[in-house]
Amino acid sequence: MLLTDIMKRFKKVYVEITGKCNLSCDFCPGSGRREGFMDRELFGRILDEVGGFTGQLYFHVLGEPLLHPELGAFLDMCYEHGIMVNITTNGTLIRSKADTLLSKPALRQVNFSLHSFESNYRDNHIDKYLDSIFDFIERSKKCKKLLIGLRLWNISDKGKNGLNRHILGRIEKQFNIGSTIMEEITPVNGIKLFDNVFLHIAGVFDWPDTGIEDKSSRGFCYGLRDQAAILADGTVVPCCLDSQGAIKLGNIRGQSFADIIRSDRARNLYEGFSRREAIEPLCRKCGYRMRFGRD
Repeated sequence: MLLTDIMKRFKKVYVEITGKCNLSCDFCPGSGRREGFMDRELFGRILDEVGGFTGQLYFHVLGEPLLHPELGAFLDMCYEHGIMVNITTNGTLIRSKADTLLSKPALRQVNFSLHSFESNYRDNHIDKYLDSIFDFIERSKKCKKLLIGLRLWNISDKGKNGLNRHILGRIEKQFNIGSTIMEEITPVNGIKLFDNVFLHIAGVFDWPDTGIEDKSSRGFCYGLRDQAAILADGTVVPCCLDSQGAIKLGNIRGQSFADIIRSDRARNLYEGFSRREAIEPLCRKCGYRMRFGRD
């Protein structure tokens, strides 16, 4: 079935409510786009447009969503539209935002990127940082349906560097893990630490960039299949890894989401991956899609 034949329903739509971040991480490509906060009018239009296509938003592409001054209002708007929200955060602001997050019924999941600590702070800050996240997790247990993901996506030596050993040791102690976590972890599903609390470990991946050599013209991707993304200025792109807006499908400020994902460019990308062909130059430079193992 072709993309143009259906009202596509996505598993998730990424919404970058801000491109602004309070950290500077080695693994993050940064944004050459204008940094700023998505305004309430644009966010409301997004909800009106994507409501028929998905039941879940992810506040994530680039930027730190907890910086947004209207985060609470955005979560309330999502609840009114019957849309659940997943937030990915570096966790540095969690103490000041905990009350807001835990009071919002639209919040489904919070993911903490623990690997963000590595390139931003000295080791003597790590315990305060982890304590604030563990405190939030303890408070979240009262919200029985709230999921917590702890991400350590910088493993290149089986967790043997000193900072990762410390982080994993604290997690083992906090959740009474009897064995060494690295012995229990599985690459796909991670490990369950507690009810609704999971640890996911992965290696560092390179963000796709139009300035690098092609990885492959063959392969498969879930972009426009189970996800799409909307950048802070309203630009719609196929997936959460198009951080610079290289594949501009349209802009939701002046176009309907339905028309954007049915555009010729969107159709060509979708049908290309159906044939296991990467049509867009950025897609040919993306190594992440190779994890899906379909060629």
